[in-house]
Amino acid sequence: MAATLESLLQRIAHAEEFVPRRFFSNGHLQTILGNFLRRTDSLPSAEQVLLEVAPALGDQIASRVRCDCHWQPEEIRAVRPTAIIVHGLEGSSNSQYVVGNANKLWQAGANIVRMNMRNCGGTEGLSSTLYHSGLSGDVGAVMRYFTELYGLTSFSLIGYSMGGNLVLKLAGDLGASVPKTLRSVIGVSPAIDLGPSADTLHEPGNRIYEMKFLYALLARYRRKVALFPRAFDPNRAEGIHSIRAFDERITAFYSDFTGADDYYYRAASARVLDRIAVPTLILNAADDPFIRLLPESRAKIAANPKITFTETDHGGHCAFLATPDPTCNYDGYWAEHTLMRFLLEHA
Repeated sequence: MAATLESLLQRIAHAEEFVPRRFFSNGHLQTILGNFLRRTDSLPSAEQVLLEVAPALGDQIASRVRCDCHWQPEEIRAVRPTAIIVHGLEGSSNSQYVVGNANKLWQAGANIVRMNMRNCGGTEGLSSTLYHSGLSGDVGAVMRYFTELYGLTSFSLIGYSMGGNLVLKLAGDLGASVPKTLRSVIGVSPAIDLGPSADTLHEPGNRIYEMKFLYALLARYRRKVALFPRAFDPNRAEGIHSIRAFDERITAFYSDFTGADDYYYRAASARVLDRIAVPTLILNAADDPFIRLLPESRAKIAANPKITFTETDHGGHCAFLATPDPTCNYDGYWAEHTLMRFLLEHA
């Protein structure tokens, strides 16, 4: 596999420096274009696996998530790197960036687990609880399940935005007890400081993003009300006009937080960045419209030798669109090539 790895690293070497696509250097344009560009999907059919991430408690049912998996041949599966890819807020295993990464990593010889968070990907009926940014243990449960099932020896966790916070928080929570099978953690535009990022969404220039998220969150909540009418009150969704209000009235209320501020503090990976003990890559764009990194978080990142922090001037939110170059098989998705290099170097 060494020759294959070397050739792959040479092929993506040009992606080391990010230069935004011509006419699309603006952070908003990058974000919007990155969200709507369709991706070519040549993955084999997925094996859908439903697995328990939290046991039943009281009147609640056990919480399960759906993972869409693509395995290398059985004889080499255990020794190949396995990428668990976690989507962002109101995304799913079919989000474009998940599909893009999955295709590249599959072609590089990795096993792929496209993980849906609780309630996402049409799985609202599989859990009587809501999903939120603090459920990093769900990612750990998925990793443990497939380790025990197939004896996998090399994992990498990849998270975008909210998913980036989840994988970074899991790495920080594990600290020095991180399993040897976890070789790397990667966060792309991760929502490390939840409160400031939620508040920035409410600024006039970002209201289009906030309303998109909020419309989807409220629609999902109403589906939960219909599925579990004894657990959720439909009236709590009335008069909500911001992400912070949603988190105050719904997320925190139903997830054992005292309020939005308590939720943002306890669920944020910012609290545990200094404890991360596994090679970690964080990709962030300075012109991200709504992700904000506080000076305290930047200091923790800079002080942790396990974290490689790459901040580009441009790139928007989860986009990082560069100019494609067909002569060297480069499709212009800079973040995907960059994180693949990091994953393969540590696999």
